[in-house]
Amino acid sequence: MHQITVQGLVVDVVRKDIKNLHLAVYPPTGRVRVAVPLLVNDEAVRLAVISKLGWIKRQGGQFRNQERQSPRQYVSRESHYFQGRRYLLHVVYHDAPPQVRVRNKTMLDLFVRTGSNTAQRGRALTEWYRQQLRQAATPLISTWEQVIGVTAAEWGIKQMKTKWGSCNPQAGRIWLNPELAKKSPHCLEYIIVHELIHLLERNHTDRFRAHMDRLLPQWKHYREELNREPLQHETWEY
Repeated sequence: MHQITVQGLVVDVVRKDIKNLHLAVYPPTGRVRVAVPLLVNDEAVRLAVISKLGWIKRQGGQFRNQERQSPRQYVSRESHYFQGRRYLLHVVYHDAPPQVRVRNKTMLDLFVRTGSNTAQRGRALTEWYRQQLRQAATPLISTWEQVIGVTAAEWGIKQMKTKWGSCNPQAGRIWLNPELAKKSPHCLEYIIVHELIHLLERNHTDRFRAHMDRLLPQWKHYREELNREPLQHETWEY
């Protein structure tokens, strides 16, 4: 990968074994990335970026203005998300191991030991998110492995600061960001399908996109929804 500058805009250029040029703008800062066929030169890339400059600036502006949450304190009446829905946290202190309960469509009860500090309350809720994500992802991965015709040798949950998911095709290993527990179920499904297809196609080639179009026709809509939703004080991209 290398960078070029087009009218003051820094553009990441990646050459791949693909047929067509693909231009994308990523949150949270509006980073511009262009994937191009191996024989396409930088001047052709520059012209393509110029032709889309208005759209690029609009997309970048939307991402930079995207709603962001401040660092969480894990106190009562604080907003938290689960499966795409916003909840108000209700912290309950008791002398027993931590637990979390979804009370109704608006309240999330966090039970922690008396005297728990911010970090301890955060760990309790984070562990619950991990459990919920594993529970939701397990049947989805099993189903889509059969549909796609691949098998992940291993999958797990790992905090990542720049990606919703990742795949190591050589090892057959897939990782999911625990933040996906907070997003809509179809966004989780989109990421799982995306990563499993990487077991067939290592890069985002035309063949990769064809698989996505065939298996999950609304994947672009799900990707946009995922990137529109409120970001934490740390940010993820896809």
